[in-house]
This record gives sequence, C-alpha cells and structure tokens, in this order.
Amino acid sequence: MADFDLIVIGAGSGGVRAARIAAGHGAKVAIAEEHKVGGTCVIRGCVPKKLLVYGAHFAEDLEDAAMFGWDVPTKRFDWPVLRDNVLAEVSRLEAAYTETLTNHQVEIFHERAEMTGPTEVTLASGKKLSAGKILIATGARPLMPEVEGIEHAISSNEVFHLERMPKRIVIAGGGYIANEFAGIFHQFGAHVTLVNRSDTLLRGYDQQLVDRLLQISIRKGIDYKFNTTFERIERRDDGSLKLVMKGSDDIEADEVLFAVGRRPNVEALGCAAAGVEVGDKGEIKVDDDNRTSAASVFAVGDVTDRVQLTPVAIREGQAFADTFFGNIPCKVDYGCIPSAVFSHPPLAGVGMTEGQARNKLGSIKVYTSDFRAMKNVLAGRNERSLYKLVVDATSDEIVGIHMIGPDAPEILQAAAIAVKARLKKADFAATVALHPTMAEELVLMR
Repeated sequence: MADFDLIVIGAGSGGVRAARIAAGHGAKVAIAEEHKVGGTCVIRGCVPKKLLVYGAHFAEDLEDAAMFGWDVPTKRFDWPVLRDNVLAEVSRLEAAYTETLTNHQVEIFHERAEMTGPTEVTLASGKKLSAGKILIATGARPLMPEVEGIEHAISSNEVFHLERMPKRIVIAGGGYIANEFAGIFHQFGAHVTLVNRSDTLLRGYDQQLVDRLLQISIRKGIDYKFNTTFERIERRDDGSLKLVMKGSDDIEADEVLFAVGRRPNVEALGCAAAGVEVGDKGEIKVDDDNRTSAASVFAVGDVTDRVQLTPVAIREGQAFADTFFGNIPCKVDYGCIPSAVFSHPPLAGVGMTEGQARNKLGSIKVYTSDFRAMKNVLAGRNERSLYKLVVDATSDEIVGIHMIGPDAPEILQAAAIAVKARLKKADFAATVALHPTMAEELVLMR
C-alpha cells in the first residue's frame, strides 16, 4: 500500500489547485514545498508585482488630481513603506493558501523533495514517501545569462526586497516582465534604460499596440537600446555599476535587472530515477493529459514550458485532478488565452493578432478606435488609447481583440468571452453601448 494516492512536488498555483481538487475527490494527498506555499505568482511574481503597479499608478494620478479640483501640496514616495506592505500581503496570502490545503486534509511537507523512483519521493530530511501518482509542479525561475559580473545583477525575484529605490536602473529584456518593471520603476522616479538584444519587443502581441506603448514610453522618458548586449558588469567602490555594452555606449547604473526569460526547475528533481523525459530547454515533456514518459508521473505549469501563465497552470492542475481522481475526463483548451502586460499604460490581447490573422485567414477586416480617454482629456494628458478588432471577412467572426489604454486588462477579460464564443462583428454592433465608458468603443467601431 502506498503512503498517499498523490504526492505533489511544488506548492505553486498549479500544484495547490491539483492537491486541493484531488483531495476534494477523496484522494489522500501530500504536497512538498521547499520555499513558501503559493509559488512564483503569489510570493515573487504576478501578485506582488501587480501591487507595485497599483502603487506606481499613483504617480500620475496625483499629478492629474489638480485638474479635478484636488489640492495635493506635496508628493513624496516612500519605497520601504510600499515594499514592506507588499511583503506583508504576500505573507497573508501564503497563510491563506496553507490554510486552504490544511482544510482539505492535504499533508504539507515544508522541505525539498526528489523523486527516487516512479512512485517514490525522498524528502530532504531523508524520509521516503510513496504514492500511486506523483505530480511535478515546480515552476520556473528567472534565467540569468553568463555575463562577467552577473553576480552584481538582480532578477525579478529580488526586486521586491530592494533596500532602496535606485535612481538609475537598467532592465535587460523585451518581454512582459521587462516592460512592466520599466513602467514601475519609471513611475517611482528612477531613470530607466531598457536593453534588448534584438529590435523586437513583446513578441506575440499585436505590433500596432506594441508600437503605441513604445511611443508613449519614450515620450515619458524611458530610454531604449536595441540590438545591444552586455559584455560585463563592474561594481565600483561607491556601489554603483558600470555596464560595459556591445552595441551601445557603456552605461552607469545603480541596479541592473535581468528579465530575459525563465527556465523550468528540474535540477535535482530525480527525473532520471523516475524515468521522466526532459526536453532541450529543461522542460518536462507531457501529453494532453499532463502525463510524462513515466506512467505514474505527471507535470503541470511552468515546468512544462507550454504556456507560462498562472491561470493556465491552475487549469492544468484542475484538469489533472478531475481526470484522475474525480472520474471527470478533462483536457485544457489552449485556444483563446487572454494575456496582458501591466505596463504604463497596460495592453491586453486575446486571439489572433492582425499579422497572424492575415497569414492564416488571408481575408480579414480590421476595426480600430484611436482615442483619448475622458480622464486624460481633462487632465491634459496627451496619451491615446487604441482598441482593435480583428475579424474574419468570410464569416464575420471576431478572431482577435487587442487594446492598450487605462484598465485594458479589466475590459479584455469580458471581451475574451466573445472571442471564445466565436461571436461575430454584427453581435458587437447590435449591442447597446454603455456610456460614457472606454469599453463602449468595442461596440461602436464601424
């Protein structure tokens, strides 16, 4: 008899959901986590980062307040106050996640676990546990490149623990993490330089929206250096950094943050001992049912390197638990996954971009609305929003919605349902506008 029906390695979003649902179906479940319950999203990712985004928005809101009749005589930002409040919220969420597992009778082992066979796990303490099934949900970590002096740089993990707000920060990368932190640090008063090894930002997002974000960011004062790489990082006696660059002049900074990708956490996991095949990028290979090459071992979330998004990991964990412990066969649908960049302003999209639609469908119609939000007009802020509908010209189906502007991610979540439901442009046109809102532009495009 095995000790457990299921042992989950990693208590992040996917692992916690799988453990909770499996236990709810009556399985005896254990979960092992060497760091903190909650994983990347809750502890050092999307949740604390979004709280920083909220904090950063006050910089512009306080500036705009005067035009709305508010007298704000002084404006001073205190980084340690926000940092400590965010970390306190993270601790609260960790406790909540732990309580959720405990309430579902999931046994938690706060130590590292390694597979020593296809149905056996050995904890760091030496204790061995057996299970009918093992689920790997160890996530991924920031990739730090091999650059001389890389020990002087930080990743997104360390951002939330900085002792002081840097006056000058260089951010390496062109993806959503790099662009989000560029906006955050700029609003907090730092001079931001974003360095990208290519000339492409936010690959996979609609190019017209990316261009708009770039224009707005440059106008705000964020510097961009494209086709540029790092030769070495030097720490000076005064604590500042000298960045020796290839493709641009050298840069002086107080901090350098690398956000150039993430690597699955598979080291010392015991994949070979369990018979689990690992891909060229370190990802664990799985089939449509999240099963690895070992029949008793499964994997969900970022460690599989399919779609590195928290809601996807949660869906995968739920599907795994329902399929194998609830007798409810379920597979994750990876089509029409909405995503957002919490930049300043934020952008969001779902479905095909204009370029993807032209390549795949050939005949398309594109509807756009380029406008200034009412709030920006009164505040005197010359920042324009852009909404776009991509439509299959043959069927009239909306195959993509993309937007940049205030609250774009909040609006897109509801709009994504329309793309998933394969609604037509005529359905949007037949819907009465909710006025005055920015979202009404979605049904007013002609």
